Amino acid sequence: MKQDLLSMRGIIKSFSGVRALNGIDIRLAAGDVLSICGENGSGKSTLMKVLSGVWPHGSYEGEIVFAGQEVKAMSIRDTEAQGIVIIHQELALVKELTVMENIFLGNELGPPWRINEESMYQQTLALLSRVNLSISPDTQVSELGVGQQQLVEIAKALNKDVKLLILDEPTSSLTNQEIHILLDIVRSLKEQGIACIYISHKLDEVLALSDWVCVIRDGDHIATRAATELTQNDIIGMMVGREMDQLFPREVHEIGNVILTVNKACARLSGASRPQVDEVSFELREGEILGIAGLIGSGRTELMQCLFGSYPGEYSAEIKVAGQPKVIRSQQAALKAGIAMVPEDRKRHGIVPIMGVGRNMTLPVLDKYQTWFGAIDEQQEHQDIELYLERLKVKTASADLAIKHLSGGNQQKAIIAKYLLTHPNILILDEPTRGIDVGAKYEIYKLMYALVKRGVSIIMVSSELPEVIGISDRVLVMHEGRLKGQFEHQGLTQEMIMNCAIKEGVSNV
Repeated sequence: MKQDLLSMRGIIKSFSGVRALNGIDIRLAAGDVLSICGENGSGKSTLMKVLSGVWPHGSYEGEIVFAGQEVKAMSIRDTEAQGIVIIHQELALVKELTVMENIFLGNELGPPWRINEESMYQQTLALLSRVNLSISPDTQVSELGVGQQQLVEIAKALNKDVKLLILDEPTSSLTNQEIHILLDIVRSLKEQGIACIYISHKLDEVLALSDWVCVIRDGDHIATRAATELTQNDIIGMMVGREMDQLFPREVHEIGNVILTVNKACARLSGASRPQVDEVSFELREGEILGIAGLIGSGRTELMQCLFGSYPGEYSAEIKVAGQPKVIRSQQAALKAGIAMVPEDRKRHGIVPIMGVGRNMTLPVLDKYQTWFGAIDEQQEHQDIELYLERLKVKTASADLAIKHLSGGNQQKAIIAKYLLTHPNILILDEPTRGIDVGAKYEIYKLMYALVKRGVSIIMVSSELPEVIGISDRVLVMHEGRLKGQFEHQGLTQEMIMNCAIKEGVSNV
């Protein structure tokens, strides 16, 4: 049996008397990959903050032993000195600096009065080679894609003589090709004897990469088992505490007349070589869930931004809502036309992080609560907030709690509540389940069906083909700004969608 590189025993962490971790035990040997799975709010991130020194020794109970020595870290710098490095979902690179400057930031070579840039350059080349990244060390980080930035973060960790690498949702914003590259890098590190703790909601990645899978639920350690003994359904059952044989709870609902007609939608950024949306036309019916599929860069999000008046470049479209022509040049005009949109990047475009959950929800409809003398009817506002918090099952200690403290799934439900308060007839959901766990996904799917049963029409953009097929009544496929095909959901497969997205010509089934 392998000797433990890491042992965490009886870890207890509380906030204001409420236990977030209730005696967690994990073990990991050098060269092994341990995936930690759990719903949002289960305690995964809190446990990693304890391990990486974000929560210092003394702020938690229990014992951490690493490489045979007890860890009593007071900061991240202490754990990094021991070889424990964490890469967060939100990358911490300074985009205005070069790759080399980021890798050596705070750890420059040479005496204080003369930095040895030549040695740093050569060492950066060697580190980039280890992660199969063929770029110049002088490249500014802002010029790199998300996948390349992720690899730079790993190169930075390798420069710190990492023995244990913690990856928190590393593939949530990556393309399929970038995901394969990243997983291969982790396998390569494993061969070099570097241990890895991998946190992901993508269970296919977890099973493909891991030696061990640890499941945490509501701060409790449910089980740690060999990955070879588990299926995705096994992990889901442990995560949510119940069987989830049907991940996509399709429900029968009536589809009515055409509610939205879009004709010749076009969008182009200044200086772009081709339009991001190129004369796309389609219809949406009452009570329908219309899925939009396509590869990254196909123009899915840009098309939705045209409908919601939020596209940053030049755009045009002939839009009719319930047969009436609409000119939509702003988000306010879209909301007035009965169109609301939950954006792809919830943290950047969906929330005001330091503002309370409730006030985030009522931002688009503040005029609804304005009294005749200009004040806000806080009682009515509070009633609506509580109603929608309960209706969408948003878990929060208080409506006044800063929304940044909520889990990803609860943030997403709060954003959906924000736009439901505008009482839309058409709701656009752009990547509605990105970065959230299977339990929260299931709740959002149930909510979508509840909405269409009330007559709301939904357009759902998603990169997850099983989700597109499992939830949509009809699917549109885009490629390089054009509409390539449309399919009814019955008999639809992932291969049919991918073939349509890649091959020339137009498909209709």
